[in-house]
Amino acid sequence: MIRVDLEKIESSFIPRIDKKCSVAKHGMVSTAFPDATKAGVEMLKKGGNAIDAACAAAIALGVCEPQSSGLGGQSLALLHINGKTIALDGSSRAPSLAHASFFEKKSTRFVGYKASTVPSTPATIGYLNEHYGRLDWPTIIEPAIRIAKGGYRITELQHKIQKQNLNKFLRVKSRSGAKYFLKDGLVPYDVGDLFVQDDLAELLKHISSYGYRTFYHGMIAKKINDDMRINEGYLHSDDLALIPEPIERKPLTRSYRGIQIVTMPPPTAGRTLLLVLMILNNVSSEFIQSKKPDSYHFVAETFRKALSHRSQRPYDPNTYHQTRDNTHLSTNFARTLAGSVRNIVDPSLPLEEPYKDPDETTHLSVMDDEGNAIGITQSIELSYGSKAAAEGLGFLYNNYMSCYELKNANHPFYLRPNAVPWTSVCPTLVNYQDKPLMIVGSPGSSRIFSVVSHFLSRIIDGNNSIDMAMLKPRIHCSLDGTISIEEGFANNEIPAHLEKLGYQIDIRERYSFFLGAIHAVLKSQTREGFQGVAEIRRDGSAEGL
Repeated sequence: MIRVDLEKIESSFIPRIDKKCSVAKHGMVSTAFPDATKAGVEMLKKGGNAIDAACAAAIALGVCEPQSSGLGGQSLALLHINGKTIALDGSSRAPSLAHASFFEKKSTRFVGYKASTVPSTPATIGYLNEHYGRLDWPTIIEPAIRIAKGGYRITELQHKIQKQNLNKFLRVKSRSGAKYFLKDGLVPYDVGDLFVQDDLAELLKHISSYGYRTFYHGMIAKKINDDMRINEGYLHSDDLALIPEPIERKPLTRSYRGIQIVTMPPPTAGRTLLLVLMILNNVSSEFIQSKKPDSYHFVAETFRKALSHRSQRPYDPNTYHQTRDNTHLSTNFARTLAGSVRNIVDPSLPLEEPYKDPDETTHLSVMDDEGNAIGITQSIELSYGSKAAAEGLGFLYNNYMSCYELKNANHPFYLRPNAVPWTSVCPTLVNYQDKPLMIVGSPGSSRIFSVVSHFLSRIIDGNNSIDMAMLKPRIHCSLDGTISIEEGFANNEIPAHLEKLGYQIDIRERYSFFLGAIHAVLKSQTREGFQGVAEIRRDGSAEGL
C-alpha cells in the first residue's frame, strides 16, 4: 500500500491569475461560471456555511449557465455536515401521463415539450437550504435574481453550443426556447453580448418571496400546466403538486490505496466509480502511472468492465432491490474482474455502439472552515435541455425522458408514472483520517466515472497536486472499445499499439469538452486553508474567502 504524500500534493499546487486554480483561508467555492462562484463566496462572507454557498451557486448557475442546468432540471448532492455524510437523491420524476408507447419517435424524447420530466432542482435546493443551511431563502436567491436582471456576457463556449444546437431550437414549433436563448429568437448570441433574462428574474423573485414549494403550486404550476397543454406536453399540475422532494440515502464507501472514497448510491454511477478504483487496487500505482501500452490497455478494459457491470445490473433503490452492493462491490469481485483482463480487447464484453451523448451537466464543489463539504451535480440533460422553455417564466424544460428504458418492462428504469431517470452523475468525497479532504465531481454523462476516477488516481497514485491532476490529458474507453485520448496523453506509438489490440482510436483535441469538467476543493492538511480548481475546459472559476 502506498502512502499518499500530502506535503508534496499540497506544496506543488500553483494558483493561477485566471482563477482556475485558487487558494483561500476560510472556505472555497468551485463552479462552472465565475458569477455563480461569486454568488457562493458571497454567502460565505455573510456568515453562511458550505451548504448556503452551494445553494446560492446552484441557483445562479441555472441563470448564467443555462445550457447546463436550471429550474427545469434535476440536482443531486453529496454533503458532509456536522460530522455526517448524506447522499441526497434529488431525481426528477416521470409525469403520470407519459407512457412508453408514446415515444416510438426517438426525437420526442430529446426535443420538445414531451421530453420533460417533473423538475426537481427547486425542491432539492430548497430542501438543502431548509434542512442544512444557515441563511434565509431570499438571501440565497438574491444573487441569481441580480444576474438575471443585470445580465452577463455570453462566452465563447456558450456561443459555440448555441450554434451547435440552432437547428434543434428551431425544430420546436412554438420556438419558445429560441425566443429566450437565441438572439432575436433566430441566431446564436455573439461572444461578449449582454444576456438579460427579465422573465426568469421575475420568477426568481416570486420563488424568493414565497419559497421553493410555490414552484409546484399556484400561479407557477398553472402557467406550466397551461403551457404544456397548449403544446401537447405530458407534464401537468397534478405531477407538480406531488413535489419531487429529495430522498436522503446512505452513501457508498470503499477504500482506494487506504484512502476512503465516499460517493452516491444508485440511481447514480457511484457504484461504477468505486468498482473502477477497486479493480485498479489490484495493480500497483507504478503500473497505473507508467507510460507502458499495457497500462493504457488495463485502464481501458477496467472502464469497459465497470460500464458493462452498470448496464447489465441496473438498480433503482425506489423499487428494485435484487442487487446487493456488498456483493458487487466486494474485493473478491473486483479481484476477479482485474484477473479477467486479457492481452487483447475482451470480445466477451458487448461491442455495441454507444449513444453519443453530448450532455451538458454541471458540477459545483464547496468546503468551509467548519468542516462541512458539499458537491452538487445538476443538469437539464442535453445542452439547453428540450430546447422548449416555459412561456412567461424564462426557464428551459429538461429532456430527461431520454433516460428511461422503453422496451423492457422488467428494467428498473422502465418508463412508468413517477419513475426516476437513470443518471451517470457521481459527486464524490475523499476522506483522510475520517475527515473530509476533498469534494469533487464532473459533468460528462457516461464518462463522468472515468473522469473522476482518473483524477483521483493521479492524486492518490501519482501524488499530483489537484491543479496538475486537472490539467493533465485524459482518456476514456466506451463499452464498444472506442478509446478517446486527448492529444498530449501519449506518444504516437501508444494509439497504434492499442489499435493492434482491437480498440477503435478516437483522438480528441487537448482540453476536450467531451472528457468532462473537474470542479474540486481540497482542505489542506499540511498548511492552513483550502485549494480549489475549476475546469480549464469550461468557463468556471474557483474562489474563496
